[in-house]
Amino acid sequence: MSTLEAIGNALANEVAMPDAGEMTVITLRVLVAAVLGGIIGWEREHKGRAAGLKTHMLVSIGSALFVLAPLMADIDPDHVTRVMQGIVQGIGFLGAGAIIKYNAHVEGLTTAAGIWMTAAIGMAAGMGQEVLAVMTTVLALAVFSLIPALMGQRPPP
Repeated sequence: MSTLEAIGNALANEVAMPDAGEMTVITLRVLVAAVLGGIIGWEREHKGRAAGLKTHMLVSIGSALFVLAPLMADIDPDHVTRVMQGIVQGIGFLGAGAIIKYNAHVEGLTTAAGIWMTAAIGMAAGMGQEVLAVMTTVLALAVFSLIPALMGQRPPP
């Protein structure tokens, strides 16, 4: 085999598309993460919060990718837990940037918690736990919508 053929074969193996079944799994998991993150982001943006549709979608898709890539590369699932720990830690820093303290008043805690929740939903979708991700999204929306109503809080103008 010539050097050029070896290079061609290496490139073909490296960028080869997965089979139809694997591509379906990848597409479904990433789309579920995007849609669920988008639903939460839309709710937050609709209420005028700082982190909205794009932020939540990107956090969810990114979290799904971080767990999906090692799983698709046949890395031992036990090692994927380290990746998940890194996501949780990294999202903690992102959320911390949303928290602002004015004297005794603190803002952004719910935004930070929502970003953290969206990362968890993305991880669940990326791991193939779509039903869990959907159920958790519904529960998160209930918390964002029902709790303020039960507490007698009015949405901001």
